[in-house]
Amino acid sequence: MFLNGAAMRGGPLHHQLRGAPLVGTARSAPRYRYFSVGDRFPAMYEVGEGGGSVLGEVYDVPLSVLREHLLPAEPAELEIGVIALADGAACLATVLRESWLDSPELVDITGYGDWRAYLAARPS
Repeated sequence: MFLNGAAMRGGPLHHQLRGAPLVGTARSAPRYRYFSVGDRFPAMYEVGEGGGSVLGEVYDVPLSVLREHLLPAEPAELEIGVIALADGAACLATVLRESWLDSPELVDITGYGDWRAYLAARPS
């Protein structure tokens, strides 16, 4: 599972992984727009052209943990999807639901490509 927000190491939702092992850090293929949703969480959306790469962490998450802990805690704006990593591998991830693309809460942060870097750059 590719994670790119608060469930990454050191994040406030990391406990939801229930000890799932970290496989490693990774970048998505450069075909996603990356959004801040009201500065509450990030969201990826595949665009093919004009996208960027997103930094994240890949975990070996048991399906029971995904079903019972991760997915129930996801906001309504996100759904499970399959993304492409920069090395060509496919990976599960949560992605923005198409129905939320017009939300006024979305701020395009594709240029950052990293949730933590975006948060650190916001004005206090």
